[in-house]
Amino acid sequence: QVQLVESGGGSVQAGDSLRLSCATSGQTESIYGVGWFRQAPGKEREFVSAISWGTTDTYYADSVKGRFTISGDNAKKTVYLQMNNLKPEDTAVYYCAANSVGNAYYSTWAYAHWGQGTQVTVAS
Repeated sequence: QVQLVESGGGSVQAGDSLRLSCATSGQTESIYGVGWFRQAPGKEREFVSAISWGTTDTYYADSVKGRFTISGDNAKKTVYLQMNNLKPEDTAVYYCAANSVGNAYYSTWAYAHWGQGTQVTVAS
């Protein structure tokens, strides 16, 4: 089993920044990477960003490119999502998840383990 715990969410103003953290534990050798997804009220969960442990390749949704940066600390088994220039439409619960197939980083089906989520609220 893999456990993931998110932290760093909060309430900010438009234009502000936040850094989310995703701490992984358990059988982390079984995962290929970590992704971030978000879900706003009444909407489906959507892909935000992901990073591959092996290649350090990174992936971003078009809506966050140039504003969000994903990074990983292999020693700490932690992934970070630096979010700059936040917009009200970024308001959502943010989840991190463990990719168990080594590809399809944009798809929820590729992630077998999920954290509980952290709320991000951006006021205009």
